[in-house]
Amino acid sequence: MKKFNIRKVLDGLKEQASSSVSSGQSGAPENNLMHETLQSENFQLCKTVRHGFPYQPSSMAHDPVQKILAIGTQSGALRLFGRPGVECYCQHESGAAVISLQFLINEGALVSALADDSVHLWNLRQRRPAILHSLKFNRERITFVHLPFQSKWLYIGTEKGNIHIVNVESFTLSGYVIMWNKAIELSSKAHPGPVVHISDNPMDEGKLIIGYEAGIVVLWDLKSKKADYRYTYDEAIHSVAWHHEGKQFICSHSDGTLTIWNIKGQGKPFQTITPHGKQPKDGKKPEPCKPILKVEYKTTRLGDPFMILSGGLSYDTVGRRPCLTVMHGKSTAVLEMDYPIVDFLTLCETPYSNDFQEPYAVVVLLEKDLVVIDLAQNGYPIFENPYPLTIHESPVTCCEYFADCPVDLIPALYSVGSRQKRQGYSKKEWPISGGNWGLGTQSYPEIIITGHADGTVKFWDASAIMLQVLYKLKTAKVFEKSRNNKEDKQNTEIVDEDPFAIQIMAWCPESRMLCVAGVSANLIIYRFSKQEITTEVVQLLEVRLQYEVNDMESPPEGGGGGDRDLPTPGAASPSPQTTGPPTHPSTSSNSSDGVRDNVPCLKVRSTPLKQSSGYQVELVVQLVWVSGEPPQQITSLALNSSYGLIVFGNSNGLAVVDYLQKTVLLNLGTVELYGSNDPYQRQARSPRKTRQPAGGNGLCDINEGSASEDRCKSPTSVLASNHQQFYNGGGGRGAKMSRKLSLPTELKPDLDHRDNSFSRSRSSSVTSIDKEAREAITSFHFCETFARKGDSAITPCLYVGTSLGTVLAVALNLPPAGEQRLLQPVIVLPSGTLARLKGSILRMAFLDNTGTFLPPAFETWYEPNAAGADSEERDKARKRRPVSVSPSTSQELQESQYAVVCSEKQAKVIALPSQNCIFKHSITETSFVLRADVVQMNIGNCVACFCANGHIMTLSLPGLRPLLDVNYLPLTDMRIARTFCFTNLGQAMYLTSPTEIQRITYSQETCENLQEMLGELFTPVETPEAPNRGFFKGLFGGGATSLDREELFGETQAGKASRGLAQHIPGPQGLEGMKGAASGVVADLARARIALDERGQKLGELDERTAAMLASADSFGKHAHDMMLKCKDKKWYQF
Repeated sequence: MKKFNIRKVLDGLKEQASSSVSSGQSGAPENNLMHETLQSENFQLCKTVRHGFPYQPSSMAHDPVQKILAIGTQSGALRLFGRPGVECYCQHESGAAVISLQFLINEGALVSALADDSVHLWNLRQRRPAILHSLKFNRERITFVHLPFQSKWLYIGTEKGNIHIVNVESFTLSGYVIMWNKAIELSSKAHPGPVVHISDNPMDEGKLIIGYEAGIVVLWDLKSKKADYRYTYDEAIHSVAWHHEGKQFICSHSDGTLTIWNIKGQGKPFQTITPHGKQPKDGKKPEPCKPILKVEYKTTRLGDPFMILSGGLSYDTVGRRPCLTVMHGKSTAVLEMDYPIVDFLTLCETPYSNDFQEPYAVVVLLEKDLVVIDLAQNGYPIFENPYPLTIHESPVTCCEYFADCPVDLIPALYSVGSRQKRQGYSKKEWPISGGNWGLGTQSYPEIIITGHADGTVKFWDASAIMLQVLYKLKTAKVFEKSRNNKEDKQNTEIVDEDPFAIQIMAWCPESRMLCVAGVSANLIIYRFSKQEITTEVVQLLEVRLQYEVNDMESPPEGGGGGDRDLPTPGAASPSPQTTGPPTHPSTSSNSSDGVRDNVPCLKVRSTPLKQSSGYQVELVVQLVWVSGEPPQQITSLALNSSYGLIVFGNSNGLAVVDYLQKTVLLNLGTVELYGSNDPYQRQARSPRKTRQPAGGNGLCDINEGSASEDRCKSPTSVLASNHQQFYNGGGGRGAKMSRKLSLPTELKPDLDHRDNSFSRSRSSSVTSIDKEAREAITSFHFCETFARKGDSAITPCLYVGTSLGTVLAVALNLPPAGEQRLLQPVIVLPSGTLARLKGSILRMAFLDNTGTFLPPAFETWYEPNAAGADSEERDKARKRRPVSVSPSTSQELQESQYAVVCSEKQAKVIALPSQNCIFKHSITETSFVLRADVVQMNIGNCVACFCANGHIMTLSLPGLRPLLDVNYLPLTDMRIARTFCFTNLGQAMYLTSPTEIQRITYSQETCENLQEMLGELFTPVETPEAPNRGFFKGLFGGGATSLDREELFGETQAGKASRGLAQHIPGPQGLEGMKGAASGVVADLARARIALDERGQKLGELDERTAAMLASADSFGKHAHDMMLKCKDKKWYQF
């Protein structure tokens, strides 16, 4: 009988329950030693806030009492803006374009009309606005919407020329309809076209003006249900505006004219103006101009009225930018805009249309900007825009996100960035000032860095779900501007346009060191300084990072290939390189046969460079052409301020640069890193075969797969075929690369093809890499860890990840800090392979034996341009601990570190120094990971991944248990893949459109607090008093007359609307939500406090009135008593 072992059964159940695969002998004890604090209930995914300019805007509205602005877009998005820092994003489910927006002024509600002929009512009295009601028109297309101030009846004009009326409280149609054939003259046979304007007479709510596209305007009497007057013009109408007295209106036309009409003079216009037309001398009509798309007519109490219009320029102004024209009295100002005008609104002191308007500003919505013009100052200056709407000033090419930065970083960046601000703005405060800020509980500093196509780098303060630009760096200033010489361009540049575009950024927040890689195979290293300097000569290094197949030799027998001593910097480079002095090296641009060689893609400026406070150029590194082949774009980048090193790689290999000594330390092809153990020239592997390190050369073998004795018998055939394939894919050898930036890990543009290639390359039967693209360097990580298997002491290291899933170690031997660091060379020793994974390596990190994250070493920031005893401060600032390498093999080593490696397909945790894989998790089989980060949460660490199939996942550390898996966002655009990034404390972001950043959180704690962090759009504000009618107007008439719309449009008199005309769709909240309280305890308390204040105010007013009545009664009693005494003794006939 077989013996039953309960322990084995329990162990088997444990292994089945865990989705992480433990491999190796040390897996079980490690799991018991470390308690993982993060659980699945600590994670929840939700959107937090959207920043930036609304992409493809289509309409705009303004609430003059609440002082908030709404913008609708062509994708059905709704963006609401209050005071700086109060923003809100909503989305219509249908995704149809927003064609019109109307606020229920001071009611905390908004009506939106969409291109799919639906009308929606939004409740703005809550932190996240929601739809209360919807109405979908079935038979007619909506073209215009109008809601009079303090009215609950919404006028909707249609393409057929009819006008329907909707009750905004119940969102039901009234039976009252204005049919087009009743509005126009009976004798007219032509259809007047769609309704382009509806508005009521400011002085008589019973009179409605209707503008039809064909050129007909009708003054409709609502009570008598007939047209009082009709006004006909032979040019199409685009917009109509009233004079506030209701006796005149103005129309804008398609021929660039404005016509002013008296309401009782229907024959011809009172006045015709062509603002931009040339007036002929013979009295003929001016030449036609472009259409005036919109006109507004605003009056002032003391001065001339304002006529503000968009469009109307003459046709001969070819190439002129779009303009807004402001006509005030005899002066006409033409204000040029950078982009086409979508819409504009004039901001006025009063919400009442029957009072003097007193305009003070114009909000102009452009295709890619929002401009507010101050009408009260001479020259019409613009207001400084406080919203973060300039993200897309130049297209964003890459992003990085840093949470929990050093506290002094944001003030430092703000102080240098404040000196970059433009002058000449209006001195008044920003006029859109409604809403209240949220009560944010997040206090840690957050910074977003964006790299742009024109070479600029922008730093943004992203703390507490707000966004504000801090500092802008222009990297293109380092290079000379390219001349319009086509031949010269072809000689050097490898991209068709935007040669300065930023591709990758590496930043150390503690030391403030910055390194940016551009698409032209260039690197710029920056230091942060608060002092201005002038750099006489920009220091430059040129590097030949190219496979030269004919010159490549196999390493000597016995395996000294990887562990070389480097007595002088750059000596170990297998390919020739130019490591010029810190000045500009003289390189030959062409060899004797005309082949481009040793030529960089961009030319560094030779004149002195004035560098203002902020980021200042320390060193420029450029890859050069080699034998007619252009340099490959940089795919990975890392910097370490403690070691003073920069490392970068591409599809050819990697280079390590010492930016303190301005030298190239290492320049290796990828295959060179393997030494004699190239895994892709190997026999079929045997599973679970234990091996010893190769003798003598210090190179560790790969844990999975076997290596052949000879690394590369005939490298020429393999590499040449791959070389040819790579360039043919890009459009021929030496062809210019397209402008579209690729992911750092992406070597082939076709995602499906790329995904299929992983399964081929990972197959155990693969014996060569003929079918793969060349092996690119995809990630780096500086750390202080064990360089080789079995080491007893940690040493500074560089870990390298490749596109074929290999992780390789490079040991760094650094001189002592201080003067010795600048004099003695840094020794760089490739140390073998740590692990192999499926897919490209994306991220590496290290944990200590308790599971705590080990950040790379860094130095704290110091002022590089400080005068005096500067060297002592620098030495103190360097925090790098001296490390010594003393390998010991006599004792059994305890595991003291864990390497976390994440690739496009899987994640592994490897114990060091034994290099045993203790945890392994397959992240995805059918897709691949686009972005992976090891992030620190409040109570632990985890791996966060974003997959191409849209899933966002988190894995515990070190056990790699799945904690979160949400199908969030399918990869519809490479922009998302290029800009998606995770950061600490559960924050993430990506570019959701070319102009907008979407921030999300995967932290349960942040999701719970989000409601209180968001700002409030609606605040209780008293509606201004209506204008006085005046004594004589009240006595003799002539003031504004009101209309009982309820009686006129209600069901009792107007009847029911046609059933099939529109379909009512109730919102998720119902009607009571309209006046309902904003959600959240804080809002409840605030509203209760306001109600008490209002009640107290009313009680105080009541007390005052009571006291006044008592005083009046006492006075009356006294006068009556005096009269009685006076008349007491008089007879009746004496009166």
